[in-house]
Amino acid sequence: MLKKPDWLRISHRHSPHQTAVEALLDSLQLNTVCREANCPNYGECFSKQTATIMILGTNCTRDCRFCNVRHGAPTPVDPTEPQRVAEAVKTLGLRYVVITSVTRDDLPDGGAAQFAQVIQEIRNTAPGTAIEVLIPDFMGNPNALAQVIAAMPDVISHNMETVAALYPQIRPGADYARSLTILRQIKAQSPAIHSKSGIMLGFGETEEQVLQLFDDLRAMGCEFLTIGQYLAPSKAHYPVQAYVPPGQFEAYGAAARKKGFAFVASAPLVRSSYHAGEALGL
Repeated sequence: MLKKPDWLRISHRHSPHQTAVEALLDSLQLNTVCREANCPNYGECFSKQTATIMILGTNCTRDCRFCNVRHGAPTPVDPTEPQRVAEAVKTLGLRYVVITSVTRDDLPDGGAAQFAQVIQEIRNTAPGTAIEVLIPDFMGNPNALAQVIAAMPDVISHNMETVAALYPQIRPGADYARSLTILRQIKAQSPAIHSKSGIMLGFGETEEQVLQLFDDLRAMGCEFLTIGQYLAPSKAHYPVQAYVPPGQFEAYGAAARKKGFAFVASAPLVRSSYHAGEALGL
């Protein structure tokens, strides 16, 4: 395993705000991708009273080689979850919230109806909160995606994660063209909704492949982009092939902006939901 460079080392002190956020989420029996995926920014975000809420359980029906979320038998859909999510958003006083989920290939709609219900409950309970949903690919089901679009979140995000050539190794259950199609359909069906995607570097991709991915995303009308360093959660996961220096992230960010992305966050510790509200000026 490659030695982690100094620029990826994080120093964080546990704060009372972090304790309060953890207690609230636990009391409402809510999960976050921050904890389930072992995000390096978890402590900072909780200390700022923000979190990315993960719906539809903690067991994913896919087993991507980069992800720390558990693979296993999924749990039944909880009809009370949307109300509990909305209560957390209101209690935390969030101006911007990100809702994501595990992939649920066991459900006919991939969990789209639950996303739509969560959006509606937040609109009813905390109407001033901007909503981003980070969705799976719903197995390419256009009717499922249409349910989420009809609920009118402010941003719909779907992460490409890596370049096309590495999908068989990194995302064996996903499909590069299918994921691009999702991003195209968002803008085609509702131009008012912002579309967003995120990628990680360090899998062994080339600069040419990364720039081609930028072009592919822009061709789909994708507006917002996040770029971060892949960190292997364990020795059992796909090994890091390179730690990309901060200067290269800055160069990729500049290239993405030049290609027309309205908002780009590019740095080693950037994750798709980190400081997400900045894209809307929040």
